[in-house]
Amino acid sequence: MLPDFVPGLRLCRAFYTDAVRPLLDEVLPGLPHAAARIGPGSEVLGFDTPRSVDHDWGPRLELFLLPEDVARHGAELSVLLTQRLPKQIGGWPTNFAPADARVRVMTPTTGPVAHRVQITDVASWSADRLGFDAWGRAPTTLDWLATPTQRLAETVGGEVFHDGIGQLTALRTRLHWYPDDVWRQVLAAQWQRIAQEEAFVGRAAETGDELGSRIVAARLARDVMRLTLLLARRFPPYSKWLGSALTALPEAAGIVAALHEALAAGDVRQRQDALCDAYEAAGAWQNRLGIAEPVDAIRRPYFDRPFPVIDAGRFAAALTGGEPPGFGAIDQFADSTDVLERPNLARRIMRGVTPD
Repeated sequence: MLPDFVPGLRLCRAFYTDAVRPLLDEVLPGLPHAAARIGPGSEVLGFDTPRSVDHDWGPRLELFLLPEDVARHGAELSVLLTQRLPKQIGGWPTNFAPADARVRVMTPTTGPVAHRVQITDVASWSADRLGFDAWGRAPTTLDWLATPTQRLAETVGGEVFHDGIGQLTALRTRLHWYPDDVWRQVLAAQWQRIAQEEAFVGRAAETGDELGSRIVAARLARDVMRLTLLLARRFPPYSKWLGSALTALPEAAGIVAALHEALAAGDVRQRQDALCDAYEAAGAWQNRLGIAEPVDAIRRPYFDRPFPVIDAGRFAAALTGGEPPGFGAIDQFADSTDVLERPNLARRIMRGVTPD
């Protein structure tokens, strides 16, 4: 029987404080290190629930050392943890099986502990997760655009339990949000996605394609959700957590309500009106930010056709000074997990669409 559910970050903090740190202090006292729970995992974004415990959840840790200390002590420390970690923390097993598998599950053991303590250095972790060393240098525009927002969210989310070397805190501070010019570029690309399809909700319904109208509405709702998070300076997570991230923003309540109405609407007029409510709220939000020339955030017909739109391209143009918005970030034009989970591939693709 497992104990009552606790948020994963709280469990991981206890794992570090009560199990890992005492061993470090005993065997290598004074070893400079940082300890955190960042990277992949629902608990990092604060979205874990009792369902999460069935895989890749539990007492886990990223343990960061200086590069020379990883080379000198990393293997030794991993063996030490295997041999001497307690079998459980707060009733939760510290052993994960099957060992070295892609998906692992907490499993009680009476023998050595197959632990989930990743021992690395900040630069190597950054290069592996993001595709570039964000500790060694400031990110370029290509670095920002080639990195999926999910991975950026995993880097600046979670919790740092200790940072005796300062590098991890510096990395997270450096990546906490886009530079303003990149932010405007990404926002413009998001508005442009809306501009490309906003009239299709009505046009599909006009031809009798109710299913097609609903599908386009759902696509546009997803784009508005990502747009809203970008306006709120939040890196949008991938689809499983997109709604959770948006509804966690009190200031987005009106947009959330409008999108609920749009997706539930059985009538195309109601569907279009609700989407336009969301567009207008997002447009007004951008105007309040003062990051571009204000744009009239009022719905209008689509040229001479009877389909209400916001004419989203106007907001993109305001952000870019009238220049084409470009492709934006990698996950604004590539939707394949097989791309977004491979940093080097994402960078190669991004280079192919980024002007020299």
